[in-house]
Amino acid sequence: MAELTQNEKRLLATLEKEKKADAPHLAGLLDATPEAVVQWAHLAQDRGLATVERVVAKEFAYTGEGKVYLKEGLPETQLLEKIGPGTTLADIQKLESFRIGFGQLRKKGLVKVEGTSIVKTTGASTEAYEYALKNPSATDTATTDIVKRGLLSEVETVRYIIWITPEGLASVQEGLDLRKETGTLTREQIISGEWKDLNLRKYDVTKLPKKAYPGKVHPYQRIIAEMREILLEMGFEELYGGIVQQSFWNFDALFQPQDHPAREMQDTFYLRETLPLPEGYEKVKAMHISGGNTSSTGWGGVWKEEKAEQCVLRTHTTSVSIQHLANNPNPPIKAFCIGRVYRRETIDTTHLAEFEQLEGVVMDEGVTFGNLLGILREFYHRMGFTGVRFKPSYYPYTEPSLDAEVYVEGLGWIEMGGAGVFREEVTAPLGINYPVLAWGLGVSRIAMLRLGLKDLRYLHQSDIAFLRETPILRITKDGV
Repeated sequence: MAELTQNEKRLLATLEKEKKADAPHLAGLLDATPEAVVQWAHLAQDRGLATVERVVAKEFAYTGEGKVYLKEGLPETQLLEKIGPGTTLADIQKLESFRIGFGQLRKKGLVKVEGTSIVKTTGASTEAYEYALKNPSATDTATTDIVKRGLLSEVETVRYIIWITPEGLASVQEGLDLRKETGTLTREQIISGEWKDLNLRKYDVTKLPKKAYPGKVHPYQRIIAEMREILLEMGFEELYGGIVQQSFWNFDALFQPQDHPAREMQDTFYLRETLPLPEGYEKVKAMHISGGNTSSTGWGGVWKEEKAEQCVLRTHTTSVSIQHLANNPNPPIKAFCIGRVYRRETIDTTHLAEFEQLEGVVMDEGVTFGNLLGILREFYHRMGFTGVRFKPSYYPYTEPSLDAEVYVEGLGWIEMGGAGVFREEVTAPLGINYPVLAWGLGVSRIAMLRLGLKDLRYLHQSDIAFLRETPILRITKDGV
């Protein structure tokens, strides 16, 4: 058997006398903390010299409201005592206990309303609930009701009971060296030779050390930072913008018609605030109605200034990119934006009402659809996806348009986002005379694939085990 540590020896010597005790009691005898005693006991248990039993118990603690009712009685009890023959609803509505008590009495079926009168049901009593409040029990349904009402809170307590085994008793009887151990030698002890007479602590080099959990950046934020670094290395500049955007920039400037389904309340978070339209908005209005001075015929119909002035929580980061292009109509432009966007989605494993989007634009003389494919392919390769393909698609403000897909082992081809070349209806009203490549990618979808998640909500939950076990991503010359 491997050499016992000094603390294991002290614990076994104490257990020889105590036989069986809980950790706090042993900690008092050993002048240590209960946590340290449990750790020593587990080491001894690994050697078969002691046994550690973890005892979990549920206890109940009174909340502030619960303490009041413990003294004065439950509101339904107070109210029930006031109800007698001929009592009307008006009589008891004046009582302080009515607001809570009447609802509880109706819920428990202890009273019924007959016209303007309140009548107790046969055998109406709140004794079971009063008893549960005074003597809570984990197996009692009345106690469960009291807990749900927030009058009691459940507190889980953990105790460790430790006792010595026959093998441990035998090792104590054989004799234990309880002399103080020296774990670290000083310079003087080494020079003087004093170390030869010291009881040196022995170390088991085969034992794994206690697992350490250092602080680290959230895995989702690490992936976002990695995307940002890749695009900066590719020569892009980063754009920033507010999450509150005017409908004009979020929809109208992108040639999305004012009666488009995506602009309805079911898909967009509209705000009460409005903002005045920017100078030159009339060109965008003309584009929607008739196509302006281009070959387009526009959408026709009616275009309302008040609808364009209304503010929304941005539904995409393209609203930031299009404003940057409007303020900088001359090439070259090579920019991206990573930010949170908001849509009225039903929350499930693959949808959230708020999520991150990566938006990018490239404007220059002579850039083509082929350049767009090359940029996307390079980005995904640097993110660790070797299989990338594209398929035709439709988006309101790009033509031609595409969907980018990556291949994931075991899952097949996964769609990652859309891209295309801005339509003339988008660029012409803003005075942009050069081709603009644009794309929008789902950041959370990439994160799910990289982290092996099946539920998008894990990216935002405070799951300590998930955060601890997710490895830190390291960039090397061979990739991630």
